[in-house]
Amino acid sequence: MTYCDSKLKIFTCNSNPKLAHQIADYIGIPMGDSETTSFSDGEIQVKLSESVRGCHVYIVQSTCAPVNDNLMELLVMVDALKRASAKSINVVIPYYGYARQDRKARSRDPITAKLVANLIEKAGAHRVITMDLHAMQIQGFFDIPVDHMLGVPILAQYFRSKQIPNPVVVSPDHGGVVRARKLADFLNAPLAIIDKRRPEPNVSEVMNIIGNIEGKTAILVDDIIDTAGTIVLGANALKEGGVEEVYACCTHPVLSGPAMERLENSPLKEVVVTDTIPITHPNPTSKLKVLSVAPLMGEAIIRVHEELSISKLFEIE
Repeated sequence: MTYCDSKLKIFTCNSNPKLAHQIADYIGIPMGDSETTSFSDGEIQVKLSESVRGCHVYIVQSTCAPVNDNLMELLVMVDALKRASAKSINVVIPYYGYARQDRKARSRDPITAKLVANLIEKAGAHRVITMDLHAMQIQGFFDIPVDHMLGVPILAQYFRSKQIPNPVVVSPDHGGVVRARKLADFLNAPLAIIDKRRPEPNVSEVMNIIGNIEGKTAILVDDIIDTAGTIVLGANALKEGGVEEVYACCTHPVLSGPAMERLENSPLKEVVVTDTIPITHPNPTSKLKVLSVAPLMGEAIIRVHEELSISKLFEIE
């Protein structure tokens, strides 16, 4: 497909250029000509090699690891586009870093997700398009429009194609119940919940399972898999509870620290993720299945540009 509007342009920084090119290919426009580099002392430098005057520009940049470098690249790119007289600057953030710092869990904690929103706005962005924010209220941290894409339909389509017998969708904690219920609705499957206690960050202890799981095929769903501790403990508890097989899925494969080793040695049959974050591990587990969000993000950009409804993308068929 070729999109005939010279005023629509897509640029990328360095966090996920492969996804950015796939989005541009889906829309049918060339990638914007730019270069994001660093000086020897680490300062970010952005060079725009084409005119953006009067254009509607979309910057594709996940703020994944290295989080601070990628965030700074995004801010500098927004500033460069603003000073080059772009008509609108739309920030496409498939993975929004710092989203887990969305509230004061203890006295004197920062709310860093709000700080990042302030930085993006102050830099000059007019709109944010993102996917599966860790907390829905982060949309309210912005005073500019936020289009929130959902990863569940992409995951559901994949599991539908596998025709898994007797499935049950499982939320690894109470906070993910809404997400799990959406996947269960797509798959016309029952819902179960793992009740756990988390004594400290990245450490979780499974307590019990709410729901009927015996003899079923479990699909664990979360927004993020970071160190994989929660997912692997959940998978172990489900196997002990009598499920036949366990799948896991998430939108954002952070996969830091011991995650790959934990997933490889776990009872999980398959781990389904999307490409909001590129997989850079030198030896990824063979259980990993990566789905592309490029068609969804590309369609969202077209709909925003043409002032059409975004919610149509998430209707259950």
